[in-house]
Amino acid sequence: MGDEPVNVKEYQELAKQVLPKMYYDYFAGGSEDQHTLRENVDAFQRIIIRPRILVDVSKIDMSTTILGYKTSAPIMIAPTAMHKLAHPEGEILTAKAAAACNVIMGLSFMSTCTIEEVASSCNAVRFFQLYVYKRREIAALMVKRAETNGFKAILLTVDTPKLGRREADIKNKMIAPQLKNFEGLISTEVDDNKGSNLEASASRNFDPSVSWKDIAWLKSITKLPIMIKGVLTREDAIKALEVGVEGIIVSNHGARQLDYVPATISVLEEVVDAVQGRVPVLFDGGIRQGTDVFKALALGADAVMVGRPIVYGLAAKGEYGVRRVIKMLKDELELTMALSGCPTLNDITRNHVRTRVDNHHCRL
Repeated sequence: MGDEPVNVKEYQELAKQVLPKMYYDYFAGGSEDQHTLRENVDAFQRIIIRPRILVDVSKIDMSTTILGYKTSAPIMIAPTAMHKLAHPEGEILTAKAAAACNVIMGLSFMSTCTIEEVASSCNAVRFFQLYVYKRREIAALMVKRAETNGFKAILLTVDTPKLGRREADIKNKMIAPQLKNFEGLISTEVDDNKGSNLEASASRNFDPSVSWKDIAWLKSITKLPIMIKGVLTREDAIKALEVGVEGIIVSNHGARQLDYVPATISVLEEVVDAVQGRVPVLFDGGIRQGTDVFKALALGADAVMVGRPIVYGLAAKGEYGVRRVIKMLKDELELTMALSGCPTLNDITRNHVRTRVDNHHCRL
């Protein structure tokens, strides 16, 4: 195939060619000036790998467990919304690719396939993303459906009391499809000529009053472990431990919420230091190649989540595209581990990377 990509970034170009502008802009865009969107990727370039030599790397083991579930690599599919905008079969194909690659899939609360459709499509290990709506009974129902259908954890997204200002969606008058998960519960049809109907729908449904006390409510309605997604500071990491979450996801929502927050890779270590190994810390934001995965692991992440590249793979080449994106990242991570002298994930340490902060200390 003449247009077969050789790296993950090339899938973005293919997706741009095949997607309508409105949908490409929706997936690719960030909020406001898109400063953080650029930084999420660029910050990785300021981290240098320090390889060790003459280590036996004839066998590389990338396998690990997340919340006790085995996975072939510390790479997980992040929950991203509305995959049917990228491909007619949507999240079902994404789940099948996850199963084929033996990685964990996060299913978005805003998925265009139902919880039941995704659950019955394959045997992938799946976690369910949750937003809390003003009508709490909707969140409770979604959690119950996820639990009934074999999902293994709840990813509570906490950085969205309101939707970030995504200027491309406003300009394009982005129209969100009806979400089958909510049929008979809420209408996602909002007549709003001022801009994105996503924004109008979010302002009607998202609950800006959600606070730390609501973790106790969520724990009271499910036996599933709860990971909290959207932590960027030491203070919030400590608070998350206090309320008893089972995992923390360092994330700035793909730079789609508040602009000028830090790139996630630049605050990962701060959160890891606060957590001190008491719960898993996952990393989300800006992963585009295997060296990025390696750098996040070296700075203390237990695994990384990959969002946009999965959608680009789906848009460009369906299930095959998603599988290729995951395989590329796995192959690149394996090569990076070999060339860095790290036969297992446990061999990847903080000494294997140097950050700009380290360089500053070296000069002092």
